[in-house]
Amino acid sequence: MNRIVAPLALLLFLPLFGLAAPFLFSGNDSLATGTLSHLWNFVLGGYIASTLVLILGVGVGVFILGVGNAWIIANYDFPGKKIFEWALILPLAVPTYVMAYLFVDLLQFSGPIQSTLRAILGMDSLWFFPDPRSLSGAIWSFSFCLFPYVYLITRTAFLERSGRLIEVSETLGYSQLQGFFKLVLPMARPAIFAGMALALMEVLADFGAVSYFGVQTFATGIFKAWLSFGDRVAAVQLALGLLSFVLLIFFIEQSSRSKLRYASSARGRALAKPLTGKGALFAFAFCGVTLLCGFLLPAFALLQLLFKQGLTIDIRYLDWLTNSLAVSILTAVISVVLAVFFAYSVRMNPRLSWVNRLLGFGYALPGAVLAIGILSFLEIFQLAWWMSASILVLVYAYLVRFLSSSLQSVEAGLARITPSMDASAALLGLSRSQILKQVHVPLLKRSLITAGLFVFVDVMKELPATLLLRPFNFDTLAVATYQLAADERLAELALPSLTIVLVGLFPVLVLSRVISKS
Repeated sequence: MNRIVAPLALLLFLPLFGLAAPFLFSGNDSLATGTLSHLWNFVLGGYIASTLVLILGVGVGVFILGVGNAWIIANYDFPGKKIFEWALILPLAVPTYVMAYLFVDLLQFSGPIQSTLRAILGMDSLWFFPDPRSLSGAIWSFSFCLFPYVYLITRTAFLERSGRLIEVSETLGYSQLQGFFKLVLPMARPAIFAGMALALMEVLADFGAVSYFGVQTFATGIFKAWLSFGDRVAAVQLALGLLSFVLLIFFIEQSSRSKLRYASSARGRALAKPLTGKGALFAFAFCGVTLLCGFLLPAFALLQLLFKQGLTIDIRYLDWLTNSLAVSILTAVISVVLAVFFAYSVRMNPRLSWVNRLLGFGYALPGAVLAIGILSFLEIFQLAWWMSASILVLVYAYLVRFLSSSLQSVEAGLARITPSMDASAALLGLSRSQILKQVHVPLLKRSLITAGLFVFVDVMKELPATLLLRPFNFDTLAVATYQLAADERLAELALPSLTIVLVGLFPVLVLSRVISKS
């Protein structure tokens, strides 16, 4: 088993080699001339500026929404808290590109909000109303879609120590607000950074939403260089630029967790303080507006679009659904098997722990970067025809991208199994494979189901890698939704979008059960 672990892990690391392959095997120099020179002279500066502004704006947005809601839910009792504490993670079920389409549909000139305001105010146009299809609209949409990453991690950190810290700050003469900024917020910094890093990596990896908003980022530049200009070297170089952004965020997140360690000597949790009057109204309004903009309004817009479409169903819908289910189920099953293999191998031989850290890096790869790496690798060895022949290349990309999520779930399940059980089974004469089959797998059943479920949903929502690597005439629900939105056929995208959202609700409901029990 140990002889297979390292080669198999390196096989899942080949896309990074594909990013370097064009420079090793190609004489095409587009740094000085050609596509990249054109991009550098005219648009690359705009890509960098818009990408930086986008991640800065979204960072501020998810910080305010995530930390604010986490603080209120963790420390106060008010009407509706029991619902808000799990409902605030529902925006995770809505893919960012679906949120973008619905956000624009709600706020555009012909949308229900502007139409209602014009009727109330008796105006032909609302000159003061901001354009939803803009960089600020993208920041707003991403913030409400991705803040649950910060909310989930920060809420846990606040529950562990914020109540005790506030009590300490009050004994020092600080108000609750002063205690929050001077004690609680610095102590929760690693958790906040971790959540913000996850959200910002999703922003950098996104293509569907930013292209619909008309925001030119590195991701849109990669697609333009590859599909419009047909220059794979320029696409690879832009992919490496995007990867450097991701690695910087990944490094900051890892550093924040490794260097900032704080012990908490307090036992138990401080009781949440009841709120009444204006305080309760503010808490309810803050959480309610966040939930309204992050999930309820998009869900309402989806149902409205579905109602407009009526009972007619696109004849291609069943093909989209079948294709999505096929690749999602296949990837989920393979990822769970590989996760069990790698996690159990590391359990038996701790010296192989570097393998799991290597595989965890795949989640940090944006879908566009991953696809470009695979395409470059296949083209070097003249194997690109595999994409049109089967879905194996697409499944391979999904495994590289999402194996880490199933691996973490399986590792967490194995950590709860005491090593003494392995020793007892070995004394009974069971081999390692028998111990895995007869002892570990039955105990890991819940973790395996959870791991497969999360990978299944991630694959259903994945867009950039699917757009670049899918076989001919193979469209998934995500691809169909993107193409319908690009053609401004918003009513027709209601059913595939709603299907993706409903599937995404399954892991959210699992998380909500965990939160309600905690």
